Amino acid sequence: MSQLKALVVGASVAGPMAAYWLAKAGARVTVIDRFPRLRTNGQAIDIRTTGVTVMRKIPGMEAAVRAKMTPIEGMSFVREDGRPYGIIRATGNPEHQSLLSEYEILRGDLAQVLFDLSKNNENVQYVFGEQIASMQQNEKDDGPIKVEFANGLRTSEYDLVVACDGATSRTRAMGFGGSDRDYTDPVNSWAAFFSIEQDLIKGSEVAQAYSAVGGRFIAIKNDPKGGNQVTLMGIHPRDKRDLTLPFREAVKQGEEALKRFVAQHYKGVGWKTEEAMEALMGSSDFYANEMVQVKVPSLYKGRFTLVGDAGYAPGPTGTGTSLAMTGAYVLAGEVGKHKGDLAAGLKGYEERMRPIIDDMQKIPPLVPGIVAPQTAWGIWLRNNIFAFVAWTNILEYAQKLFGGSATGTDKYGLPDYDWVA
Repeated sequence: MSQLKALVVGASVAGPMAAYWLAKAGARVTVIDRFPRLRTNGQAIDIRTTGVTVMRKIPGMEAAVRAKMTPIEGMSFVREDGRPYGIIRATGNPEHQSLLSEYEILRGDLAQVLFDLSKNNENVQYVFGEQIASMQQNEKDDGPIKVEFANGLRTSEYDLVVACDGATSRTRAMGFGGSDRDYTDPVNSWAAFFSIEQDLIKGSEVAQAYSAVGGRFIAIKNDPKGGNQVTLMGIHPRDKRDLTLPFREAVKQGEEALKRFVAQHYKGVGWKTEEAMEALMGSSDFYANEMVQVKVPSLYKGRFTLVGDAGYAPGPTGTGTSLAMTGAYVLAGEVGKHKGDLAAGLKGYEERMRPIIDDMQKIPPLVPGIVAPQTAWGIWLRNNIFAFVAWTNILEYAQKLFGGSATGTDKYGLPDYDWVA
């Protein structure tokens, strides 16, 4: 096979990461995104475990991430009157992270870092404002994929098409058949993120978090650019009812309708929520999404494959970014390792990633209920248990147990690939 020609769909974290590594493996890569420009909004995300390992394999990336990090000293959990009852603090040691990551960065900032690291590579081309209209792969799935585009990019054949366009991937639906919600496992929860000009926590470097009945959670932290960053989570019981349908209906109606839905959902919950909801309506960087897990029977079909949330969104485990970074690295590494035999490369990608995915998609027991109890009794019980735990040394042990190590021993055994210059 001559130089491998790859199409990557999506330019938010997983896409630029896949482009970087595939180009390093010798491929010629086109990245398309349906938005007219790189999206720089989104929530704060953590880089952990294998994500840190992969980050440190890219020259200059760790320094670039550190320059844009949004670190906090800790997270204080408060009652309705603002009195704290427990606090989680960062370790200050990137080699052993707590429940608070030493590498916390806004999703948009990380996308910008990865875009900057890959955009000047002569084998990487970015095309914004473009999306796939159709894909055609022959019946035996052993030939290139013919791709037609919606907005003017010339119809072309690609040796490899990589979907990196999120948990409800439109490209996955084209490549695997079905709808964009196939292979998604809802967890009956959603989250929203936005910035406000007001400083509701008076310059504190310790973020504050509050829970209200009905699984409503709000956290406010200092924004280095001024004002505050607000995180909201609507967590419902994990049962067979579709409790996120109203949220999805609001999403379909547009941003203003979604803002009104969120503000109504948090109406009257107390603490600083009313001020935050007033500011929400004027926020210019509002972002919200349903939490789901994606579970596909295979990570590829013929010459079509999935990276990041499109193939293995982990839901509320906090490992999505690290999984996306790891998947992009392993995909490119295995394709390069089996140069000339793409089928073997994709099989190697599946075999390497499957145990990592299975492990990182495990939702720790009781976590949803601990983060956002549904009843006043549940909140009272959680608050008092957490206050006791925070007062003892149990919390430090629990953070080591659940927070994980940033580097340490690589329990997944990520290989060091021989890259093609």
